[in-house]
Amino acid sequence: MSNEDKLQSLIDRRKKAELGGGQKRIDSQHQKGKLTARERLVKLFDENSFNEIDPFINHRSKDLGLDQNIIDGDSVITGYGKIEGKKVFAYSQDFTVLGGSLSLVAGQKIAKVMDLALKTGSPIVGINDSGGARIQEGIDSLAGYGEIFEKNTLASGVIPQISIISGPAAGGATYSPALTDFIFMVDGIGQMYITGPDVVKSVTGEEISHDELGGATTHASKSGVSHFVASDENDCFDQVKTLLSFLPSNNSEKPQNRNYDKNSYEIDEELNNIIPEESNKPYDVLEIIEKIVDENFFFQVQELFAQNIIVGLARISGKVVGIVANQANKLAGMLDIDASAKASRFVRFCDSFNIPIITLVDVPGFMPGTQQEYNGIIRHGAKLLYAYVEATVPKISIILRKAYGGAYIVMGSKHLRGDINYAWPSAEIAVMGPEGAVNIINRKDISNSENPEDKKNELVDNYRNQFANPYIAANRGYIDDVINPSETRQKIISSLEMLENKVDSLPPKKHGNIPL
Repeated sequence: MSNEDKLQSLIDRRKKAELGGGQKRIDSQHQKGKLTARERLVKLFDENSFNEIDPFINHRSKDLGLDQNIIDGDSVITGYGKIEGKKVFAYSQDFTVLGGSLSLVAGQKIAKVMDLALKTGSPIVGINDSGGARIQEGIDSLAGYGEIFEKNTLASGVIPQISIISGPAAGGATYSPALTDFIFMVDGIGQMYITGPDVVKSVTGEEISHDELGGATTHASKSGVSHFVASDENDCFDQVKTLLSFLPSNNSEKPQNRNYDKNSYEIDEELNNIIPEESNKPYDVLEIIEKIVDENFFFQVQELFAQNIIVGLARISGKVVGIVANQANKLAGMLDIDASAKASRFVRFCDSFNIPIITLVDVPGFMPGTQQEYNGIIRHGAKLLYAYVEATVPKISIILRKAYGGAYIVMGSKHLRGDINYAWPSAEIAVMGPEGAVNIINRKDISNSENPEDKKNELVDNYRNQFANPYIAANRGYIDDVINPSETRQKIISSLEMLENKVDSLPPKKHGNIPL
């Protein structure tokens, strides 16, 4: 065979491989409203930047007719390229090849590209669209999954790992995404569940659709498994690009700063009046966040889950920060099980990748009730304590209004190695709220009074004036300064500059035992 013939053979073979399971299956994918594996990579990566790895690998199985169904590249496309100029590795499961089912070689392809991402200190994005394990391969398929799970775990906290669910992910296929840092689900076509609707019906008798059981909205609002919901695949890829713009490539780097006018110490007078005078009146903490971040842009994470706490990424004077904030207009900003788990995981992510943490506090306490106690609010609340203490990145907290009891401590307080702790004049810092305190301390005085209601109101006002203010904590050094709300952004900018070269450490250990 001449060199020209060999070259033509390569070209022909590559073209055939690029068709995956064939045009008929590609058309079927499009009819379901889904892009193909290759189309997804084209949209995700910068133009002509994607380089494929292992395009000619194929399975070696011969059982149950697999020897008649061998396609170059098998059921996943792997490689690397640039996303908005940043080097990123990726894999994209190909549903046109045996339903995207995972074979041993497909697992090995994914593990190989994850190894390269680790060696080069680069983020990895996995696009999941698979019917699960390739049943015909038996335990070899499970071995393929095991290799992926191992790489996910070893890469955790070293490189950012992002999962996109743009098709089914059932059974063992769900655990790789669950081990990654962020999960994006495409509404209408992305589904995740351990057991599908048919199994659920046969075991429990419940009838439920695929989307109700494991769709994007379900996992974004109820389970908290999904961090982002996208309206379609194009929206999903745009969101992934936005997320990557905030992240460093690995844990040895800091996020990339953007040029910003460092003399732009904006003062926003509207912040002076944003907290209602009535301490039990709600407000939207997002209004505060948007006033203190660059260009009013806040990239919220898990927006639909545990809405009594808000977490997300932003920039302040060009520097990337993670923001954790109690949301007063949802459950009064109380901490419950879901909020504790949501915030603690986000704090640990920020600490893993050198992102300073800004905490905005307005928390009346932990959620009471048997459901919370029986489901482990103690254990889950302890996660947040653990996460803040363990974090060595710059930590700046601002108490906006209420900070009561253990919830005061847990929200990035000075006692948890907070670096800079501010309070607004509206801050109420105490063991508990004035009413609860008076009911305990002054129970007899109130009951013996001629007018118990008036007496109680008087004592509540006295308690609030004497104890529920920021100045006692400031007197003890637990609050570094009581600041004018309009100067909040300026104070954060100054603190971030001061903490730029902060160095902190943990005692030597293999790893801690976080109360999971």
